[in-house]
Amino acid sequence: MSDTALAAPRSTVHVALEGRGYDVEIGPGLIAGAGRLLVPLGARRVGVVTDENVARLHLDPLMASLEAGGLAASSTVVPAGEASKSFAVLEEVSNALLASKVERGDLVLALGGGVVGDLAGFAAAILRRGVRLVQMPTTLLAQVDSSVGGKTGINTRHGKNLIGAFHQPSLVLADADALSTLPLRDFRAGYAEVAKYGLINDAAFFRWLEDNWQEVFEGGPARTKAIAASCANKAGVVARDEFETGERALLNLGHTFGHALEAAVGYDDKRLVHGEGVAIGMALAFRFSAELGLVGADQADRVAAHLKAVGLPTRIQDVPGDLGDARRLLDLMGQDKKVKAGKLTFILARGVGQSFIANDVAPENVLSFLTSELSS
Repeated sequence: MSDTALAAPRSTVHVALEGRGYDVEIGPGLIAGAGRLLVPLGARRVGVVTDENVARLHLDPLMASLEAGGLAASSTVVPAGEASKSFAVLEEVSNALLASKVERGDLVLALGGGVVGDLAGFAAAILRRGVRLVQMPTTLLAQVDSSVGGKTGINTRHGKNLIGAFHQPSLVLADADALSTLPLRDFRAGYAEVAKYGLINDAAFFRWLEDNWQEVFEGGPARTKAIAASCANKAGVVARDEFETGERALLNLGHTFGHALEAAVGYDDKRLVHGEGVAIGMALAFRFSAELGLVGADQADRVAAHLKAVGLPTRIQDVPGDLGDARRLLDLMGQDKKVKAGKLTFILARGVGQSFIANDVAPENVLSFLTSELSS
């Protein structure tokens, strides 16, 4: 790794948690420069967890960099896809990290997308009752969302991310170069999470995305700006509500609907990936808000139009194959993490950039809305 590459323009976002704050570094060359960047953390060993697809592209340069930095590195490679967020794979990863003698003062490094970040992060949280974690996200979705904030976990037959822990990383290295290897479908899926930040609380950012999304897809300064703005937005929310007791639930805009759709397809990535579920979920959240009289139909149409413009799905019918009826989807929502005392919680909106937490949404209203959506 040359000094020139390490000196390339980067953005740094700080997550301000008292006594446990950390930086999110965004820019090119961070995988190849990891050895130097991790030395200040003072670890002797690094246990890398990645998946088969990412390993083919990025594992060799990462391992070479870690070794050049004087770090003893081992790697564990899991199958790509949502199915790896399971008890069985968690056990395999945990045993592999223990076999490589990763200690409390060492590092677990998650190299990959959201699946790897959640899985490796949860393993780090429970390994020896807590080992430090470095997130190295290689997808847009992971760079702007799942790598920041400390949420980790696995799926069960009852739903997504229902077993997990909050475990903040010590550092996040978001290598912009890694995004050049992403298939267009995966980049689009990640963009849904970028748009989410504008829809939650930053109308100006959403307007900027409407004007500049093509440049974000092409790369360069607009892409870095979008990633940094998204990370800064999430960092602020996490600093104010680390354990999702209030405001942080806003980050789940579209996720109650989206997670139900993912469960309905059995977490089959060929039919639906997470970001696509979020895109449909956000469009549904705005249409549901319009049906409840909270926001004008023009605002819901605006949201759907932008998501559709970038190539994202916006309707339940956009998911291939049978999903079951409205009652089944409602039942799947009942396993959402935000359910309290059996009552559904949704993130709804009074406008673009004006999302809010709606507790105790009447199930009959949701059922009627889903029935209408499935028949439209």
